[in-house]
Amino acid sequence: MRGLILIAALIAGPGQAETVFATQTIRAQTILTAQDVMIKDVDVPGAATAPEQIIGKEARVALYAGRPIRQGDVGPPAVVDRNQVVPLIFNSSGLTITAEGRALQRAGVGEFVRVMNLTSRNTVTGLVMADGRVMVSR
Repeated sequence: MRGLILIAALIAGPGQAETVFATQTIRAQTILTAQDVMIKDVDVPGAATAPEQIIGKEARVALYAGRPIRQGDVGPPAVVDRNQVVPLIFNSSGLTITAEGRALQRAGVGEFVRVMNLTSRNTVTGLVMADGRVMVSR
């Protein structure tokens, strides 16, 4: 039985993986569309393997034409920009505290962002919500 599996693997040959490449140079902070990506039958470790993993996301760095797009090069579209004033929400055991903070970096929904509380000048880390609020936990 093992011999049959080995022979089948040799006949099939090495598996080709697909990799997503940029079709043109794309600036950081650009939302990627289907026209921005193409598939090649090349295996590049760490690179995206399907356009669905990339389309609709935001380029975090400049993407160059003909180069593979890695998972870390893209992320969810930012809803919080650097230096934007955002509401900070702290909720614990029925107690809710709201304050204003200044975002210290860009972030998308579901990402963590560092924010400086404008009243206390303390820096906290919170989770970005879809409406742009930042939920802070202990």
